[in-house]
Amino acid sequence: MKRLLLSGALLALPSAALATCPAITAADMQGIAPGAYPRQYDLDEFQTAAGCTMEFSENPDIAALNARIRGNDDLPPLAERLPSEPLIIVPYESVGRYGGTLDALSNATEAGTSDFLSVRHVNLVRYSDDLQTIVPNVAKSWEWNDDYTRLTFHLRKGHKWSDGAPFTSADVQFWYDNLALDPNIFETPKDYVTVAGERMTVETPDETTVIFNLPAPKPGLLAHFATHFGQGFQPRHFLGRFHPDINPDADSLARSFGFGNGYDAIRVYWGNSDWTDTPSPLLSAPDKVANLPADVIPTLESHIYVTDTTEGRHLVANPYFHQVDVTGQQLPYISEQDEVYINDNEVRILKIINGEVDYKAQSLQLSDAPLMLENRQSGNYSVQLKPKIAMHAFSFNVTHPDPARRAVFGDLRFRRAMSVAINRDELNEVAYFGQGTPQQYIGFSPAPDFVDPSWKTFATEYDTGAANALLDEIGMADTDGDGIRELPDGQKLVLNIPYATQGIAGQVVELVALYWRDVGVDSVVREVTPDEYLSLQSSNQLDVGAWEKGQPLGIVIGNNELWVPPFENYFGHRNGMLWAEWVDSGGSAGVEPPEFVRQLIADINAFQSAAPGSPEMAETGARLVETLTGNLLFIGTVITPDPIVHHNRLRNVAEFRTASYEYYRTYPYLATQWWLDE
Repeated sequence: MKRLLLSGALLALPSAALATCPAITAADMQGIAPGAYPRQYDLDEFQTAAGCTMEFSENPDIAALNARIRGNDDLPPLAERLPSEPLIIVPYESVGRYGGTLDALSNATEAGTSDFLSVRHVNLVRYSDDLQTIVPNVAKSWEWNDDYTRLTFHLRKGHKWSDGAPFTSADVQFWYDNLALDPNIFETPKDYVTVAGERMTVETPDETTVIFNLPAPKPGLLAHFATHFGQGFQPRHFLGRFHPDINPDADSLARSFGFGNGYDAIRVYWGNSDWTDTPSPLLSAPDKVANLPADVIPTLESHIYVTDTTEGRHLVANPYFHQVDVTGQQLPYISEQDEVYINDNEVRILKIINGEVDYKAQSLQLSDAPLMLENRQSGNYSVQLKPKIAMHAFSFNVTHPDPARRAVFGDLRFRRAMSVAINRDELNEVAYFGQGTPQQYIGFSPAPDFVDPSWKTFATEYDTGAANALLDEIGMADTDGDGIRELPDGQKLVLNIPYATQGIAGQVVELVALYWRDVGVDSVVREVTPDEYLSLQSSNQLDVGAWEKGQPLGIVIGNNELWVPPFENYFGHRNGMLWAEWVDSGGSAGVEPPEFVRQLIADINAFQSAAPGSPEMAETGARLVETLTGNLLFIGTVITPDPIVHHNRLRNVAEFRTASYEYYRTYPYLATQWWLDE
C-alpha cells in the first residue's frame, strides 16, 4: 500500500492501481491536452487530462536546508507542507533535478536587484509568458463582477508560509488594512491600493476567499497583482504581533526584542515599503538578530534569505512552496541562491564573460552586447537580445529648487529645444549599433491602437536651427562670447547630469550632452551609484533626470504612477517632486502644478475606470498621450533591444519576449522550474 495526497485527502490505494504521471514538457506534451491556462494546471485538472494519480516527492536536501532557516521547526511530511491543491507547473524543456546554487549579480543593497528578486517572486496572479494572459499563482482562481467593482480571489486550501503557519485570507486583509493603509507606515497610500485616491474595502468570508470592493471600476487591479513587486499579502501571524491594531501588547513585545515600539519592529522586518528588497534584520538591525524570533519574515516565495550582508545575500529553498512539477516533484529544483553585489559595470561584465554568473539582465545595456556575444562560447553562456518596454529618456527638473532654473526648465520652449537638439539617428548608430528605432516618449510602450502615430515622432526631428531659435526666444543668450548660453537673468547654466548604468548607458548620456553643447547648453556628466542617483532625485537636487522609462497598457490600467507627479516611484524616473508634494498635501505644501498636469490626473483616473477596449478608454487614452507628449515632460531617445544572459548549465530558460522590468523580468517565465545541469 502507498499513501498519496490527492485533492486534499490522504488515500490508501493498492500499488497496482497507481499510474505514474507523465513527464510532459512544453516542448513535448505527449498528446495531453493543455489546461485552462498556459503551462500550468490545477491538480485535479492535470490528473484528469493525464489519466494519472500524482505522487509527490521532495528535494532530498530539504530538511538540511530548512535547518538553516532560523525560527523554523523540524519539517512535517511533504503531504502536510503542500496545499491540498498545489499549482502544477509544466517545465519548458525537461523535468529537472534537485540541487545546486544559482549564482546571481546585483549592484548593491536595493540597487539593481529586481532582476534577482523576480526569480523567486510570487503574487496572487502573474502574466504568462505570452505577456497577455493573466494566470493563477498564489490565488487558485478569481472572478470579477459585471462592472469591475468587486474582485474575488480564491486561495489554495492548506497553503502555508515558509515557517509552516497557515496562509489565509486574513494575511491579505492584514496587508491591506494594517500595512498599505496605515499612515504610520505609508504617509500617503500608494496609487495601486486605491481607486482614484479612494480606498477599497476587503472582505474575508472564509479562510480562502478574499473580496476587494472598489469604490469605482478599476479593471486593471488584477493586472497590478500580475506585474508588481508589491505582494498583496503579508504574514499576519508574524508581523501582526507587532501591530497595535492586532495585538494590544505589541509595543511591550517589541521592546522585549530591543525595539522602541511595534512599528519599529515592523519597519525592521518589512520596512516602510512594499519593496521586497528592504534590508532584513540581518543587515538593518544586526545587533538585535540574536534576540529576534527569526532572521527574516516568513515568505511564500520559492527561496528565503539565510544571510544578508553589504556584500550580498544567500537564500535556500522554501520547504513549504506551493508549486510542483508534472511528476509531483516539489519546486523549486534549485536548492540555493547566491547574490553578489558588484557596483562596477566593467567588473560585472567580466564576471559574466568568465562564466561566473548563471543569469543576468538588469543593468546590462545594448552597448555591452558585442563583448558578451564575442565571448559567449568561451564563457559557456547564451545571450538573448530582446526589445525593451522602456526607453532611455531625459527630463528636466520642472520643480527645481533654484527659481531661475525652475522657470527655464518649466518652459515648454526650452524642453522642445532640448528635444530637437538630439540627433537620434546618429545616437542610434553610435550608441545602439543601429539596432533601435528613434522615438519620442509617449507614456505607453508599445503604443496601443488609440495612439495617433504622429506622437511617436513629435519633436524628434534633428534641428539645431530650431533649437537655437527657441533658446534665443526664451532669452538664453551667450553674453560673454564663450559659446555657452546663460539663463535669462545672466546666471551661468551648466547642467549637472549624474547617471547610473542601472538606468541608462553612459555613452548615451555623453552623446546627448554633446548635442546640447552644440546649441550652447553646457553639461557636466558623471557616473554615480544607483543609490546616489535615486537619493539626489528624491531630494529634488537633479537638474536633469537620465533613466529608462515606459509601461505597457496592461500595467497602466492598474497603476497611474507614470501620469501623476512625480511621475514614477522611488526606483524610476521622476521630475516633479514639488508638484507631487502639492498633490499629496491637498495644496498645503509644495508647488501647484500647471493645468495640464491636473488634466493628466483626472484623465488617468477616468482611463483606469473605463471598460477595457471601450470608446471611452480610447478617447481618454488618446488625450493622455497628447497631453503628456505635447508637454515633453520626458524626452525620449531610441527604443532598443537589451541583452539577457544565462549560463548554459541553467536549464528550462525560456525565450523571453521582452527585456522588461515592467512585466517583472523573469516572473512570466517560471524561474521556479529552472534547474542546474551539473
